[in-house]
Amino acid sequence: MSDITRIDPAELHPTSGYAHITVVEAGRTAHLAGQCPLDAEEKLVGAGDLDAQIDQVVANAMTALAAIGAGPERVVRSVIYVVDDRSAVLSAAWDRLTASPLGPAFRTASTLIGVAALGYTGQLVEIDLTAALPG
Repeated sequence: MSDITRIDPAELHPTSGYAHITVVEAGRTAHLAGQCPLDAEEKLVGAGDLDAQIDQVVANAMTALAAIGAGPERVVRSVIYVVDDRSAVLSAAWDRLTASPLGPAFRTASTLIGVAALGYTGQLVEIDLTAALPG
């Protein structure tokens, strides 16, 4: 993928797998709506279970990426929202995401944010992705 370059300047702190900077050569991008832990009938999956919700969000994101002819390696920016502010919970969410089939998406410019609430009652996680589409 010569059209995507990930950079980690030596002067910045080491990361836990993501890149500080992602550069995309001019081309098309896709901006996915926040992927929520909802099934095809818009029902929340895994009430009270962060791992189950992460798995559903991953499945939904993989479906959305496939619909545009892209895989997780084409993701150039991710923002992960988790309803919790404890480092241990945020770290566990990161670990589960990076070990999932969507894992390559998080080797790019990524942000993990603990928040007070998300849009659906009982929702614990949401992922916002931007992908560079192949020429």
